[in-house]
Amino acid sequence: MNPEEFVTAYEAALGTQDWPHVAPLIHEDACVTFSSGSVHKGKSAIKTAYEGNFAAIKGEEYAMKDLHWLRKGPDTAVYLFNFRWSGWIDGNLASGGGRGTTVLIKNGDAWQLLAEHLGPSPSLE
Repeated sequence: MNPEEFVTAYEAALGTQDWPHVAPLIHEDACVTFSSGSVHKGKSAIKTAYEGNFAAIKGEEYAMKDLHWLRKGPDTAVYLFNFRWSGWIDGNLASGGGRGTTVLIKNGDAWQLLAEHLGPSPSLE
């Protein structure tokens, strides 16, 4: 797997809304910051946060686009992206999106997410 293949696999894994599909892509020491500002340090905390999202947002569709690679090295990669999500929360259609930054690390033969920071889209003032 290369970094580009990681992105495809990660997006597909999130689309399953099933932690066992996502887990192999997350490093044990990872840190994820949601666009709400909540910070989740370590794979166990990330599991709890992702499973909470999976339970709260039914039928979620998540997509990353406009990827910009800042670095693709032999053991680290960093990319910026825009994201959109939609799904059902308490029976109501909901959606959102923003910008993200992800740091990947090569762990053995596998690429894994080491850090991800999601934030709002910039205002167009």
